[in-house]
Amino acid sequence: MLPFTYALRNLFRDPSRLLQTVGGSALVVFLLIAAVALTRGMDEVLSASGSTQNVLLVGKGSEESIERSEVPVAAESATATSVVGIAEKLGVTAVSGEIFYQAPVLTEDGTKGPALLRGVFESALLVHVQVRLIDGHFPSPGEVMVGHLAHRKLGVPASQLEVGKSIFWGNEELKISGIFVAPGTVLESEIWFDRNDLASLTQRDSLSSVTLRMDTAELEDIELFTFQRNDLELSAIREDRYYAKLSEFYEPIKLMTWVTAILVAAGAVFGGLNTLYAAFAARIKEMATLQSIGFGRVALFISLIQESLLATMTGTLLAFLAAYFLLDGRTVPFSTGTFTLVLSPAVILAGLSAGLLLGLIGTIPPAARCLLPKLPSALRSN
Repeated sequence: MLPFTYALRNLFRDPSRLLQTVGGSALVVFLLIAAVALTRGMDEVLSASGSTQNVLLVGKGSEESIERSEVPVAAESATATSVVGIAEKLGVTAVSGEIFYQAPVLTEDGTKGPALLRGVFESALLVHVQVRLIDGHFPSPGEVMVGHLAHRKLGVPASQLEVGKSIFWGNEELKISGIFVAPGTVLESEIWFDRNDLASLTQRDSLSSVTLRMDTAELEDIELFTFQRNDLELSAIREDRYYAKLSEFYEPIKLMTWVTAILVAAGAVFGGLNTLYAAFAARIKEMATLQSIGFGRVALFISLIQESLLATMTGTLLAFLAAYFLLDGRTVPFSTGTFTLVLSPAVILAGLSAGLLLGLIGTIPPAARCLLPKLPSALRSN
């Protein structure tokens, strides 16, 4: 076997080729890391937002969009009194009639941005058990409570959505009464209103949905209630299934991300192949000389692979450094909320695998071509 130092020294024989290989592999691995982190981040936040114990009652035909749903206000009390086995706390049934709305709001610094608004009463805390108030209090009329990532959705500094600040919607000024967290869910990007306030501001006389939390009840019990109350025109869907459908809705965006990453990767691989073909073609005589003094083709092939892997893994390391400073922990807004890019073990494994594959796939064809000529003709080559 050739010493490892031989491959290491050969890296610096052509600095321009080294920079091209390292830079190309760094770009490809960085894009792949971004694509994996993006798709996993979106999937994880949507899957975490829905509870298997919660059921949504929405208007028939609106199972895929709560915002388009219309549910009679009477459905909230009818559900609480008619369905047996709903969770209770301190004698209060875990049923929450809610209004959803998307609209731009204005902050005190004059910034206007899109916001996800939810009109609720305090019973919402019984069904959205992951919500925890970290500052202030639940909103009263004329007040709102904001998720701690709502400023990312609005595109403003967190200081603009502190307790005591105001937001403006039309001619209405609403004081921020509290800040809440709901780790890993889209709820953290929302602004919660007193339900009566949001109904008045949106001129709605109906709800968007009724959310209930099951204890001993089953989904079939709730579906039976919707069949018995045809006058309410309700459809029942488990909350986790609703968010799973939302995830499917975003599949085209994820696909476009992957297609972009694959196209860039393909360009880098073909560019690397051209570079290595030219570089290794100039070393055919050198490889033949090493064979003539006793080194086998397998040993030479392994040395060429080592040389390429050193360059691509250096690029991979640079890609991880760039991802750590530019991607890790960054919050990305999308229409339903926000999600955070995380360099999770799965993302790291994908990046390392890409670096290894680049080093192997980009090297095997030119290395094999370099070693294929018979020894006499290879020694005579220029």
